[in-house]
Amino acid sequence: RANQKSDRPEKSFRTQVICISHHKNEANLNTVLTSDQIGTQTETSRAMKVFCIPSWSLYLAIILKLLDKNQVVGFAYAPNFITKIIAEQTGLDPVGLLEVDGDGKSGKSEESSSLVLPAPVVTQKVTTRFPPEPNGYLHLGHAKAVSFNFEVARMFRGECHMRLDDTNPTKEDREYVDSILEDVCWIRSGLVQPNHVPWTGCVRKTSDYFDLIYDCAMALVKQGDAYVDSLSAEEMKEYRGTLVEPGKDSPYRTRSIEENLELFQGMKDGKYKEGEYILRAKIDMASPNLNMRDPALYRIRYETHQETGDKWCIYPLYDFSHPISDAVEGITHSLCTLEFEDHRPFYDWTIEKLQGNGLLEKKPQQIEFSRLNIQSTVLSKRKLIQLVEDNHVNGWDDPRMPTLSGLRRRGVTPSALRLFCERMGISKSDSNIDYGILEDCVREDMDKVCPRAFAVLNPLKVTITNWGGSALEAFEVDRHPKVGELGNRTIPFGKHLYIERSDFYDTEGPEGLKNEKKPPRGWKRLLLNDKVRLRFAYVIHCDEVVRDEATQEPVELKCTLLPETRAGVTPEGMKRVKGIIHWVEASTSIKCKVNQYDRLFRTEEPGKESGDYLKDLNPDSLKTLDGVVVEPSIGIDALAILAEVRTQENNNSKKYVSSLAYQFERSGYYALDPSSTQGELVFNRVVTLRDTWGPKGEPEKAEKQRSRGGNKQIQQKKGGGGAGVVEDLRRVALRVVTILEAGPHPEADALLLLKVDCGDEGAEPRTVVAGLAGKIPVEELVGKKVVAVTNLKAAKMRGIESHAMLLAASDEGDNKVELLEVPSSVANGELISFEGKEVSDPDGMLKSKGALKVWERVKAGFRSDENGEAIYSGEDKTHRMMTSAGPVKTASLTNAVIQ
Repeated sequence: RANQKSDRPEKSFRTQVICISHHKNEANLNTVLTSDQIGTQTETSRAMKVFCIPSWSLYLAIILKLLDKNQVVGFAYAPNFITKIIAEQTGLDPVGLLEVDGDGKSGKSEESSSLVLPAPVVTQKVTTRFPPEPNGYLHLGHAKAVSFNFEVARMFRGECHMRLDDTNPTKEDREYVDSILEDVCWIRSGLVQPNHVPWTGCVRKTSDYFDLIYDCAMALVKQGDAYVDSLSAEEMKEYRGTLVEPGKDSPYRTRSIEENLELFQGMKDGKYKEGEYILRAKIDMASPNLNMRDPALYRIRYETHQETGDKWCIYPLYDFSHPISDAVEGITHSLCTLEFEDHRPFYDWTIEKLQGNGLLEKKPQQIEFSRLNIQSTVLSKRKLIQLVEDNHVNGWDDPRMPTLSGLRRRGVTPSALRLFCERMGISKSDSNIDYGILEDCVREDMDKVCPRAFAVLNPLKVTITNWGGSALEAFEVDRHPKVGELGNRTIPFGKHLYIERSDFYDTEGPEGLKNEKKPPRGWKRLLLNDKVRLRFAYVIHCDEVVRDEATQEPVELKCTLLPETRAGVTPEGMKRVKGIIHWVEASTSIKCKVNQYDRLFRTEEPGKESGDYLKDLNPDSLKTLDGVVVEPSIGIDALAILAEVRTQENNNSKKYVSSLAYQFERSGYYALDPSSTQGELVFNRVVTLRDTWGPKGEPEKAEKQRSRGGNKQIQQKKGGGGAGVVEDLRRVALRVVTILEAGPHPEADALLLLKVDCGDEGAEPRTVVAGLAGKIPVEELVGKKVVAVTNLKAAKMRGIESHAMLLAASDEGDNKVELLEVPSSVANGELISFEGKEVSDPDGMLKSKGALKVWERVKAGFRSDENGEAIYSGEDKTHRMMTSAGPVKTASLTNAVIQ
């Protein structure tokens, strides 16, 4: 079945359907059976593909073929540079990619063309892997890696291995191993056959290859490609050099092969202390890539390993074990995140050195893509551990945590996470994703599958005075307004009900007295001496309010029911009642506890401004409501799933209590918590019905919006002064900086590598990459005080990130270039002002596409005037660029472009 309605915001409609009809026409059937596209026909229009099937036995054969091919309806990534690389190498067309229009469907992307990689013709089955280190719980960042590695294998009809990189027993634990495997099975649930694991073969571990990895290390020593070093960790750091200075050879680098073999064997036999010796590759200490300056291969660790016990006292480092494990398993494409891009040369070096001696046969290819960075949370293992150990949260599965176990307990569905990963896509561009996008995916997914139910979070008693005795009336309503397959539910109705306290405005009580006994503007819900409709039931009229004697707050409403208004009917001559509220019948209601979870942090980038991410914890991230009442159908469902989970077998298709989830009407999406018992049900809020963290819902965001031309524009207009509009110019951080170091870029002749003091309090100097080589002598740069843009998103230039941009003037043709000059008395970090303009109010970071366009517009107005002073031209006026000690100037260039 295919639901032809879609609430998704994309321009193109997409669904994946299998439509089967019993028909005697075999023509289409034969085509379908020979196609690898069975079960993955992608709909880009309202039309449906119909597969004509002459017999039920053949229908069963097709279903078995679908299951055998793992062609379960899933989700689709848009074409990306990795799928294009693999398609070109293998000659295979990927199955299940999201179809896109125009240039997105064909041709090489900018990322693909700029990726300098060997492109061997892959003749073996495409094989990927997911290799987490078992030293923590998987989190949102891992969700992207899990999803994409498994999806690449599926779309190219290959395999994906599950491997645990257990090379550091100091930080690893069996608890982490079990949780990782459970999380991977969970996030892939619904895409594999029941009771089957999503990966191919057994769970692999790097420790399975410890003997081979040791043999590989011995082979490198024998070849003269590795040596045992005696430098301490501090000395190794000193000898390593910097980005602009080459490293120095260790004095122990020239040890003979025989001595190295003897020392390495002694390391294995436990003859030496930790840190006394270390095995290093012998590559090039002058390499511009720091990862190629004789990286470590093995270190001594007297730790018991959870798999190998005390067999080993030396353990390989990840960068060395990783390519060996990939090659042994026949991995064709080692997909990893961008932080490993600079490690790729060592990955390839290891494979090439070991292929020559016959220890390795396969040559995997490493390809990098951007990691998932998400706002309003932290993904650092160190920070997550601190949150747990310092009791800021209630364990790794706390529903506020970004761990997969926490998200699962909260009630987030695996399909919602996969949808989120799909929408984020795959690229080589770093981005910081708004947490609201994840919440939108959760809402979209849960809206389609969650039954509706009535729950009153803050109950106010209602007594129907004209209802006869204790009799109950039952209303049969749909569990879901769009999914009839979910069936119906029965809602009892009687003399005593509960409604939300917020659905009654007490004009005669404390809240009304504060507002001159007037209801809020546009109020449509219940008032004293007024009517409201109870959803699915009747219209009631409020006749009397019973109050608490001490507080004067309402504790009971006495109302009259209008029997002729049953089930939505408005009698002739009666004015239609606009307000509709939900309710729960009192005698059959079930009391429960509700955890109102919200975002764990109140800022988009925790710790960025405060300096301590713990200071940005949201004090309102959890509010517990006792005494919540829900309709009886919820209790029946809850007891059923609690019994099912309690008696289920321990298999790979595990059922979770949190899979029971509802849309509590007008409140949000809620899931049953595992702590629930027959005596007390506990529900967790998964997500609100709509985003509450926009400018109206979050004061900090509202303030940020005002500073970017929201309410501040209105204030200026009302005051009659100012520019009337907050200009782009004020959003750009132009600051005074001093160049501390300057030298050539290790990989680009046209670039210089600089160290710049931007006045960042308590921070190291920033690295800046500038295209000034050959235009300004290096010796003239050091100590120079200039102007830089300091709030642009960091940009990687030939392998090195640049964290600021220097402003320079140039003549036509760029034959002469001069940095803007600032009086020497001005302090580093001072914000540049513009004569005749308000003080700048820069963004923390210009990183979104819209914000980057701000910079593009601003820089178009910079130039030097006839006096060589830097100016900004806008609105038919010019404004000098000023510091506290005077104007900013060029040395000699007049009427020149500044960029």
